[in-house]
Amino acid sequence: MFTKILIANRGEIALRIIRACKEMNIRTVAVYSTIDKDSLHLTFADETVCIGGPAPKDSYLNIENIISAAICTGADAIHPGFGFLSENSKFAHICEECNIAFIGPTYQMIENMGDKAAARKLMIEAGVPVVPGSNGVVCTIHEALLVAKEIGYPIMIKASAGGGGRGMRIVFNENELEPAFLSASEEASLAFGDGSMYMEKYIQNPRHIEFQILGDNHGNIVHLGERDCSMQRRHQKVIEESPSPFIREDMRKEMGKAAIKAAQAVKYKNAGTIEFIVDKNNNFYFIEMNTRIQVEHPVTEMVTGIDLVKEQIKIAMGKKLDFTQEDINIKGSAIECRINAENPSKNFRPSPGQITAIYFPGGKGVRIDSHIYQDYTIPPTYDSMIAKIITLGKDRTEALSIMKRALSETVIEGIDNNIEFQLDLLHTKQFEEGTFDTTFIEKNLSKILGR
Repeated sequence: MFTKILIANRGEIALRIIRACKEMNIRTVAVYSTIDKDSLHLTFADETVCIGGPAPKDSYLNIENIISAAICTGADAIHPGFGFLSENSKFAHICEECNIAFIGPTYQMIENMGDKAAARKLMIEAGVPVVPGSNGVVCTIHEALLVAKEIGYPIMIKASAGGGGRGMRIVFNENELEPAFLSASEEASLAFGDGSMYMEKYIQNPRHIEFQILGDNHGNIVHLGERDCSMQRRHQKVIEESPSPFIREDMRKEMGKAAIKAAQAVKYKNAGTIEFIVDKNNNFYFIEMNTRIQVEHPVTEMVTGIDLVKEQIKIAMGKKLDFTQEDINIKGSAIECRINAENPSKNFRPSPGQITAIYFPGGKGVRIDSHIYQDYTIPPTYDSMIAKIITLGKDRTEALSIMKRALSETVIEGIDNNIEFQLDLLHTKQFEEGTFDTTFIEKNLSKILGR
């Protein structure tokens, strides 16, 4: 049993983890940067430690300071949340060497699945369907030209160490390949410290479907159904839901089996997500595995009744899963809207600043995950997401009605935000019918914004 967990993160995910720990009677240590000294998660933690300046590299990415904080406070485990160091194999390895439990998979698993090119190779060997593409890292323009010729245009160039849409380019012909390859590699190098690239056939107008995985230290692996994350802007998720309105039951079972097979290929432990894209002919392909808790994990919790953060902690303690695949029962439908401090009408420009008034909705079927409060100042240093509104209904129609009502009740003043934009998306015919794909926002942005 852990006695004290340090949360190596900030914002709503840090608060989410602290809440789970409190319910498990585990003490918590919250770390923070100097600009986050007034962050809400510090109020609810048992101990707090400042780990550096506002820049992520000086604080939330500063491994030495975080490990020092854990040792000084006597924490016997670290939960990395999502983003920052959550998929950093070096960090996980150092935790292990310092006899501090890393609440996540082993550093070898993070390495295997974090390198997208290596993960692709593993999936091919395991018999999991993958998008046609390169067999591994593509090192030169000459090699890229040969791969593109073999698989055919359009192609997608992707950062091997990437995520969040960075280091990614779509190429429609040979003339575009070299500049796209070079710019993607440079962007990846700056973002991840690794400019290596791989290539895949670009699947046009796909759906993005991911399966939540839990694996314990005793060889048990289950999936908790799928999330539809197809409502995206520039490869960044905007709205997520579970179950998908697009997936038929026979396809759901087939994809679930593939997700389990993918996790078994690396003997996966803890929480993870197997991500697929689905083409217009309902063929699905593995694209990557996220070896951490996801931003959108609440929709899975809502429809399964399983607390994923608590399960992460119990798995890290060495406990067996106390349910099997047959025990997983999806009830109802859940939708999550990401609320960002940004101005959609000004190219989604970030909007840091002080919140002068705030009101979050309530009522049956509404969950709010957020760290903001009145007079809180949103720093300009980090991601613009400030809240997640999640709704649960007996079916998708009810979940959508509750979400429309909840967003309409929400008030956040003093900064720009995307609440009206989210409402506009929910009222489109395509969202209401569940017929959208990952290109929907880009193709319809002007119309959605009323231009």
